[in-house]
Amino acid sequence: MTVSPTWHLVTPDAALFERLLPVARRIFTETFSSLYDETAFETFCDDVYSNGGSMAREFGAPDVRWKIVTADGAPVGYAKLTPLRAPAIDPAPVSFELQQIYLLSEWHGTGVADALVEWAVDTANALGATELYLTVFEHNERAKRFYTRHGFEDVGQCKFQLGDRIDDDRIWRRRLT
Repeated sequence: MTVSPTWHLVTPDAALFERLLPVARRIFTETFSSLYDETAFETFCDDVYSNGGSMAREFGAPDVRWKIVTADGAPVGYAKLTPLRAPAIDPAPVSFELQQIYLLSEWHGTGVADALVEWAVDTANALGATELYLTVFEHNERAKRFYTRHGFEDVGQCKFQLGDRIDDDRIWRRRLT
């Protein structure tokens, strides 16, 4: 697939968000499915990415903010910003978490992910946060290089469980001004 040179960051309405769900599932599957038992992975994806799944339930939550990247009107990625949920040690009183930032692989390296991080930083700053956190799979070296480039640093550990497998995720923080 050729990447369209025109893309937009959009605050989604319900119709666009519904169109994002299969794209989000595709991104997660292409990135992580090889690591997990197939049945457990499919169950997890059904629980998260279905119309009634956890991602859809969070769409209407007042403390969750979303940006979707569209190209030619179609979703190609997204970011989700929430109050801090990761088990960070001694976080600032007002801290947020860039809980998800995903793009279709053909969009990697195009600058779109940079724009999503800038949106998250700007939004957290506007909400009075002094720290922005995220978690990243311990072995995702590409993501860790990207987050380092954006001023995040590794400050802790948490667990992610999918099926019987428990992975170590790293907690990263960026101090805001």
